[in-house]
Amino acid sequence: MKSILDNRPGLAQEVNRVAEVAGYLWQKGWAERNGGNITVNVTGFVDDAIRRMPPISEARAIGATLPHLKGCYFYCKGTNKRMRDLARRPMENGSVIRILDDCAGYVIIADNPVAPTSELPSHLGVHNYLIGSGSPFKAAVHTHPIELIAMTHSPKFLEKDVATRVLWSMIPETKAFCPRGLGIIPYELPGSVQLGNATIRELEEYDVVMWEKHGVFAVDCDAMQAFDQIDVLNKSALIYIAAKSMGFEPDGMSDEQMQEMTAAFNLPK
Repeated sequence: MKSILDNRPGLAQEVNRVAEVAGYLWQKGWAERNGGNITVNVTGFVDDAIRRMPPISEARAIGATLPHLKGCYFYCKGTNKRMRDLARRPMENGSVIRILDDCAGYVIIADNPVAPTSELPSHLGVHNYLIGSGSPFKAAVHTHPIELIAMTHSPKFLEKDVATRVLWSMIPETKAFCPRGLGIIPYELPGSVQLGNATIRELEEYDVVMWEKHGVFAVDCDAMQAFDQIDVLNKSALIYIAAKSMGFEPDGMSDEQMQEMTAAFNLPK
């Protein structure tokens, strides 16, 4: 079967990068059953032949009008599809969609009529925000990192910047690679417009957003870099929990040590 990826190395590389990340999410235990989702803005890889491709699905409503997405194309993990399957067969467990000119709907164009993730409205709302704000970020990754989710079951970590301060203090690289920290959103219904809007608000201030008792949402230039953000934060959570399981509260880096890091790496204060 002919694929949209054939003879398009840039697009194929981007989709295969998503597949590689999907495999890591599964291996880490962060993607049970059909858990998690990934979307990538692939508009930059679209040629005239793709623009002429007929839809292979009926038009579907997004649930909002997103004006910055006019003319955009996205690769999306499929709803009810497993990350472990996407890792092996990305075009059977995901699809490429075209946003319609009304910016309120989309159609699937390749390779199979795989319905996108049920959280597509949240993802597209974020992509609309990213384009509108001039961000270079093209990828959004949502997954269920065990240790970070565990921390949200403690009320103290739901307070503003408490989790960020603890995670930064566990290992120097965390602040270096996630300098704006972790935003926290109190529990909202998965896939809801409210959750999407709250995520956009938090991304104005933070690198990664934590959905209480649910998972994390990260954006970056590609899926691998978004994964890296989450991986770094969860390593800090693992160190914190390892110390607690040994029977002590970890000291963490001091304020002076973190200020030194901030200056040395020219990080946001």
